[in-house]
Amino acid sequence: MTKLINIVIFLSVFLLSISFVSPVKAQDNAGENSSDVPTEVFYKALVEKITAQGENTSYGFTSPYQKVVLKFLDGNLKGQEINIDNGGGAYSIDKSQLVNVNDTVLVNKTDFGDNSSTYQITDQYRLDKVIPIIIVFFLAILVLSGFQGLGSIVGLVISLAVIIKYIIPQILAGKDPLFISIIGCLVIMITTIYLAHGFSRKTTIALISTFLTLVGTALISILFVQITRLTGLGNEDASSLRLDPSLNINFKGLLLGGILIGTLGVLDDVTTGLSASIFELAKANPKYKYKELFRSGLVIGREHIASLVNTLVLAYAGASLPIFVTIVLNPSHYPINIILNDGLIMEEVVRTLAGSIGLIAAVPLTTFIAAYYVSKQKTLKV
Repeated sequence: MTKLINIVIFLSVFLLSISFVSPVKAQDNAGENSSDVPTEVFYKALVEKITAQGENTSYGFTSPYQKVVLKFLDGNLKGQEINIDNGGGAYSIDKSQLVNVNDTVLVNKTDFGDNSSTYQITDQYRLDKVIPIIIVFFLAILVLSGFQGLGSIVGLVISLAVIIKYIIPQILAGKDPLFISIIGCLVIMITTIYLAHGFSRKTTIALISTFLTLVGTALISILFVQITRLTGLGNEDASSLRLDPSLNINFKGLLLGGILIGTLGVLDDVTTGLSASIFELAKANPKYKYKELFRSGLVIGREHIASLVNTLVLAYAGASLPIFVTIVLNPSHYPINIILNDGLIMEEVVRTLAGSIGLIAAVPLTTFIAAYYVSKQKTLKV
């Protein structure tokens, strides 16, 4: 009966969330096509032959070049061959962009209004190589976690779908990114936590704790962003979006929403693990009352949070490793306080601190809710 009630509650909240977050269409920024505006088409092509390779020197700068024979693998040019230059001429490449025979590459074709076209190798084609890696990843989860692992995989797909199909379109439609991210995180939490950990009282407590902590993290993030006067434009990608006058994006809200989504990825691990620990403690020691459960939960939580905060910091640091390289090299010989004051670096600092404080706050909150609930139950049913 308890499981049935949980399922009904879950489905009700889920359907309510879906109806509330029904996706909207993003703004149409393409505008009307003009014959004077160059159009770009991308193709997949196979490197069949390299007819020449060397180096070009222009204005004192030396860069490699290749003359390549390509065979198109898709689109309206499928099966056709073409000779193009990789590097040299109007654009330069470095050694990492040199191609080899039998490489599959992406080719950009630019059509101009005078019926002329140019071709350029833009990158290696990697999708066919990453698919086997993804399959191995999913198989490892299923082998080690069984049915629970399947729930995690489905939850992962749902998380990506919510971000791509709901959060991004709503932001592009001019909605507040922070509010949209909170609603999106709510849907992700409800579906992924139950799918990964099953319907139970301890999972419900973890869900409640996750949501309350996430709201607290949002308030902390808003405070930190206001104190540091961040605009959300420290990131180069955000700055490039600002150049499009047709986009109506709240970049400060975009920064805040990113903090929440990043924190959620680690937060549910804290709350579900700690909630389960409290329930297991109560089963192992039926005489434990609230104080004993709370005290023991905090001990477990301290150990857990020490490693997870480090994990969060290292995750952000790893993604921002080029920033650390720039700080160490300091090619422009700026004072260190000027470098650290940069908006991009400050965004990463605030992102890390706000997320870490949220994780720390999750420990006493989850411990309190779980210990209080368990201590009030005469019979424990997990």
